[in-house]
Amino acid sequence: MSEIHIMKLAVGAESLEDILRWEQERGFAEVSYIHTRHRPTRWEELINGGSLYWVIKGVILCRREIVSFDYVKADDHWLVGLRSKNVLTEAQPRRPFQGWRYLKPADAPKDLPTGDHGEMTPELARALKEAGVW
Repeated sequence: MSEIHIMKLAVGAESLEDILRWEQERGFAEVSYIHTRHRPTRWEELINGGSLYWVIKGVILCRREIVSFDYVKADDHWLVGLRSKNVLTEAQPRRPFQGWRYLKPADAPKDLPTGDHGEMTPELARALKEAGVW
């Protein structure tokens, strides 16, 4: 199990459904890829069980296991290989940030049981955050 994960803002996503729809449109390969200009410094730790946690509108809602980092010399960018299966997580609010942010496993939201969408919706998590309660 990895001792570190990463978070990334899901730019352009308004909801978890956007992420799921985008991935469905890409097809159902075992591994799919996202592009990035800079590979995280601790990349070797991430491919040993680490996950990418998506922050959607200020709330972590799902994660995907990281399986590889591959450099594309012709285009000078990295491909981050992610297992195609999304794992839904408990909603956890996060402030805006740029680039990658590391996430310790102890600070990561727990996975939701299959078929459970949790008691806290992203809208409720945002409302609590905005009210300063959470």
